Amino acid sequence: MVGSLILRLSIWFLLTSDLSITNIIIGVMIALILPRGYTSPEKLQEWLRVIMKIIAAIPIAFKEAFEIMLHPHHHEEIVMEKVKKKRSLPLIFLDIFLITFTPKTIVLKYHEEGWYEVHEIRKRRRNKENELRNSHDVNDISLTNTNL
Repeated sequence: MVGSLILRLSIWFLLTSDLSITNIIIGVMIALILPRGYTSPEKLQEWLRVIMKIIAAIPIAFKEAFEIMLHPHHHEEIVMEKVKKKRSLPLIFLDIFLITFTPKTIVLKYHEEGWYEVHEIRKRRRNKENELRNSHDVNDISLTNTNL
């Protein structure tokens, strides 16, 4: 609570640029009246985890971009990824941002049941039977589905 009060007073003094007694009293009253937000340590840890993943995704995104430029990927798949349980909407947004940030993946749809529909591009697999069973070639998709 003391940290929150100090932060609010600091913001108040920065906004008003006035350290008179009257302004200090008004700032303390406003800081005490404003509602306090409660965040559990678990939620804070989740936010920190997601932010660290985003920071780690930056070099991965550059690496994938160069891979695509040097060795084009002609194989694409649509896969379903499970959403972690009890995610708030801002964390779901950050998850979608993280998946879409890298050049090889993009989220097509978020299903309310707790799934992301993710489009991925990959290098062609060696096993033709597995490839035909699981997904389509880029040319096949462009012929069969014009919505892309």
